[in-house]
Amino acid sequence: MNNEDIKQNLLLAATVGFLDDSQPGATSELLPQLVSNQPNDTMWEHLRYELQTCRSFSFALAFITEDALTPLKVVLADLAVKGISGRILTSNYLAFNQPKVFEELLKIPNITVRIVTQEGFHAKGYLFEHNDYYSMIIGSSNLTRAALLHNVEWNLHFSALKDGAVTKQIMNQLDIEWQQAVELTNQWIEEYRHVYNDTQQKRTIINSVEVKEKAPIVPNKMQTEALIELAKLRATNERRGLVISATGTGKTFLAALDVKQVNPNKMLFVVHREQILQKALDSFKRVLGGKDSDYGILSGNRNERQAKYLFATLQTLSKTDVLKRFAPNQFDYLLIDEAHRSGSETYRRILDYFTPAFCLGMTATPERTDDFSIYQLFDYNIAYEIRLQDALEEQMLTPFHYVGLQDYEYDGKLIDDKSPLRLLVAKERVSYVLKQLEYYGYSGKRVHGLIFCSNVLESKEIAQLLAKNGHPAISLDGSDSIARRNQVVTQLEHGQIEYIVTVDIFNEGIDIPCLNQVVMLRNTQSSIVFIQQLGRGLRKYIGKEFLTIIDFIGNYKNNYLIPTALTGDISRSKDSARADLTMQPILGLSTINFTEVARQRIYEAIQVAKLDAFATLRADYQELKQRLGRIPLLLDFQKYGGIDAEVFAENNQLDSYASFLIKMKEQVKLTEYEAKVLSFATKELVNGMRRHELLLLRLLLEKEVTDKDFTEALQQNNCYLDAAVLQSVDDILSLHFFDIKSGRENKAEKYGKQAIVEHSNGKYGFNSVINASLQGISDFKRMFMDVIATGLYKANNFNAKQPFAYYQKYSRKDVCRLLNWSKDVSAPMYGYRVGRDACPIFITYEKDDPTKNRSARYENEFFNTGLIKWYTRSPRHIDSKEVQQLLERDHNGDFKVQIQLFLKKSDAEGKKFYYLGKAQAALDSVKEQMISQAGKRPKAVVSLNLKLNEPIKYGHFINITKK
Repeated sequence: MNNEDIKQNLLLAATVGFLDDSQPGATSELLPQLVSNQPNDTMWEHLRYELQTCRSFSFALAFITEDALTPLKVVLADLAVKGISGRILTSNYLAFNQPKVFEELLKIPNITVRIVTQEGFHAKGYLFEHNDYYSMIIGSSNLTRAALLHNVEWNLHFSALKDGAVTKQIMNQLDIEWQQAVELTNQWIEEYRHVYNDTQQKRTIINSVEVKEKAPIVPNKMQTEALIELAKLRATNERRGLVISATGTGKTFLAALDVKQVNPNKMLFVVHREQILQKALDSFKRVLGGKDSDYGILSGNRNERQAKYLFATLQTLSKTDVLKRFAPNQFDYLLIDEAHRSGSETYRRILDYFTPAFCLGMTATPERTDDFSIYQLFDYNIAYEIRLQDALEEQMLTPFHYVGLQDYEYDGKLIDDKSPLRLLVAKERVSYVLKQLEYYGYSGKRVHGLIFCSNVLESKEIAQLLAKNGHPAISLDGSDSIARRNQVVTQLEHGQIEYIVTVDIFNEGIDIPCLNQVVMLRNTQSSIVFIQQLGRGLRKYIGKEFLTIIDFIGNYKNNYLIPTALTGDISRSKDSARADLTMQPILGLSTINFTEVARQRIYEAIQVAKLDAFATLRADYQELKQRLGRIPLLLDFQKYGGIDAEVFAENNQLDSYASFLIKMKEQVKLTEYEAKVLSFATKELVNGMRRHELLLLRLLLEKEVTDKDFTEALQQNNCYLDAAVLQSVDDILSLHFFDIKSGRENKAEKYGKQAIVEHSNGKYGFNSVINASLQGISDFKRMFMDVIATGLYKANNFNAKQPFAYYQKYSRKDVCRLLNWSKDVSAPMYGYRVGRDACPIFITYEKDDPTKNRSARYENEFFNTGLIKWYTRSPRHIDSKEVQQLLERDHNGDFKVQIQLFLKKSDAEGKKFYYLGKAQAALDSVKEQMISQAGKRPKAVVSLNLKLNEPIKYGHFINITKK
């Protein structure tokens, strides 16, 4: 924009922001906004966006914490490549800022830092220079992780011309403070360190209060859910169960809480390491209480086997003479810690000997590389699973800052899957790696790092080169004994070495709480291994505020796994992976950050990957089958599998999940008509977008259903209800909705033509063929019920009280159905369709080559998060019928036709669009204009601005508009 354009846009922004929000506004980066850390609208997202688009920047901040610098460094590294620099004015006020924070600031080459030494400097301002104007964020947020991501903050994000009064005032004040401040140097830091240490010592004395007893243990949200599921499992007379819980999420306390709710006469807790016996006993005592004599230890040194709650080492208990001193039924409750080890002979001896009323296994990593199934050992009863992403959201683990950056480049080529060892361990690569490790740093006084390499030879060479460069490191691999591994871990814990360099042996089963830096010098082979490796450092530890994960991303074909692994996305959707990559989402207090080059590498990998390839589906199926000990159903995939059940529904090569099972050589017997009915239920209903049809089908499996029964069921499930939606349910289940020709195919015929559900005389019922198929036990009945159950499970992702849910994705056909239209008219719909009372508008924000796409001449543009420019099809005039329908109002002044807005970034995202909500036409923006296209005569269209009822979240806005 030129200067006049900026002035005009700022005038419009001020009008919208301070006078009248119904007026068409300026571009979003100029619009005044309150930033208060809402989901997908955090201070960090605003800060990152401004940095990525500015010419220079200035921060004036009282307080800075180390945990906010790591993600900031990623953005600043990209700016350094572009030659963009800035300055930070901070303080020694109250001796809040740690000396290490100042040391980290000195590492950043493209910032200059000065310190305000006068008392009372409490500023919180962020200024960004653009062409002819400044953007500013001023309010309550210091540069701390909590202030940028989580705390309730009030910050005003606004823009002003360089010659504006407010700009001059702020810049003048900043310059005055800057001139009076002192330069940050190593000497200043050393002097400050003495002041800081003295202040901290005084605070410790003042705040030291003798704690006579620890606070009682109260189950967190996930532990509460797990306790309920364990109780349900026992209620069905199951005798064994497995809890899968990420390292550091409180498995021991969960076990103690479950023992408390069972209240057994005697309990046995088996662990594989004597070192953790006393810690486990203490944890149980905090939960259960009671006398000291109730608790006992059985180990090589202690024999307190008469205790009510006995904690035993595997090595001692598994001895035959020790086992025989106990009656097989002596314990009502048996607990196996680290249950993934229980396939060993010693564990099996214990499990085969005792006959408790209930046996609970606990593990963070149930997957094994051998053929033994831990799931089988625990009767395939997975009582509960605490996933990494959920644990982070609940702040059960140490937050992490993931940094994805490009690997070393040699002669213009990045490290890839086939790079020879000489390149992997080249002196230049090691130098590059060390530079990045130093730059991105770690939490705490010294580094405790774990480096994953691609092969044993590389790990040995890397360890030697690190040591030569002043960073003591030891390589460990599968050939090293357990004793050797423990010895090296102890050296790392005591600070005798800085790094352990390994291949795969530390993926699971090792507990090094002090780890504060995890480094990936290897290709991401699988999501499971990736999560296992980064999870090594997530256990909370005194003095560790966060974990730094540094991932060196080469030219690997599996790069596409990174964003989906980090977010736990199981949709196998390319556009979801791209969105994760662009938005770099936040998980609780954890951040995901990619440098620009690394982001591009992953984007390229996503483009060529086939995320739902049949080979991938087969592998996921086989893994889940082993886990469950039976043929998985769709609901199993939704609950426990690595992919969303909807992936099977959207696969054009499959009519239903039954056809997939047949391809997997499983015995599934269906008639031709049953297969068509299953195809209908899978393709149309399993997505769970509307509960109504699914609830009716579930009721019909039990009995004949009256109109009253169905209405009551909808009300009990808080579903929106009117005559139109009831008629729509009839249209869907009678297949009337699908009775149109789309290409060569008639969907109603594909689904069997005959009404699935017949509705007459106030009653609903299956047709006679389906009724007959549902008698007794059959593959059809089992799989039909499974589709219904899966659809209702997935329905929890949608709001039952209204047809559409914000930021969920819908196809044109889905929209026709959810608007209660009698027919699927999606095929000829293209950009929009004006109905009697609703008009869905589908916008593809980034157009393809204009010569290939007839709609490319329309340039939709977001003015801000609540206003977008839109065009009708051509030829259209203001007096055209459909335009007048869109603009017509009723006697109350309300629009008669409600606009529903759907948008996707580009055609590469597939057929579905994000729902952005209801919108209204800004009447003063309606304009008729001529649109020209190469080789064709200009045609008339009508353009207008659409004002969203609810502005879209800032993170989604950035995902849509960022190139």
